[in-house]
Amino acid sequence: MSETLVEVQNLTKIYSRGGEELVVLDNLNLNVPKEDFLALMGPSGSGKSTLLNLIGGLDTPSSGSVSVDGERIDQMNSNQLSNWRASHVGFIFQFYNLLPVLTAQKNVELPLLLTKLSRSQREEHVKTALTIVDLLDRSGHKPNELSGGQQQRVAIARALVSDPDILVCDEPTGDLDRGTATEILELLKILNNDHGKTILMVTHDPVAAEFAKRTLHLDKGQLKD
Repeated sequence: MSETLVEVQNLTKIYSRGGEELVVLDNLNLNVPKEDFLALMGPSGSGKSTLLNLIGGLDTPSSGSVSVDGERIDQMNSNQLSNWRASHVGFIFQFYNLLPVLTAQKNVELPLLLTKLSRSQREEHVKTALTIVDLLDRSGHKPNELSGGQQQRVAIARALVSDPDILVCDEPTGDLDRGTATEILELLKILNNDHGKTILMVTHDPVAAEFAKRTLHLDKGQLKD
């Protein structure tokens, strides 16, 4: 049995809306071993993205604990969380969130501007990440000069550039046609198998979920196989 990377215990998330309490996650437990590729499925509003955001340190739980590689991220303050995210998590979203005025290379470099790396070190990291996603020859192009699939590859390179432990993917193929989506999912599979990246992916697409090593379903704040 491989080592646990993510451990979620008795996790509850409650949002208050107009005086009413909405329980999105209800006493949820989850273990994710290192090098897992987990697909999370479930109806809209079932809490999939909320769970992803809690594991990625973008949100904090109402109660319960979230440990990543032995660190209790639920006990960190916002500054500590920000530093932790920068070195441990790569985020990939449905809409690529690239800055239109920057080239692919500069978009990928963005997370490294917060680090102590020198310019030449940053350039080396960017080159490696763009090579992994097979886009080095497009590094001087801006987002509007790239196809949707290429833009998502740039976003994946940006997620990879700080060499994170976990890739958190929220509907990474939701905006792509089937052929392009398959290419992106194949790339995620390579990152998991060949580069040892642990991947958590929210998807509504059963075909996308097939690329993962296992799938869990979230419904009414609870996980089921």
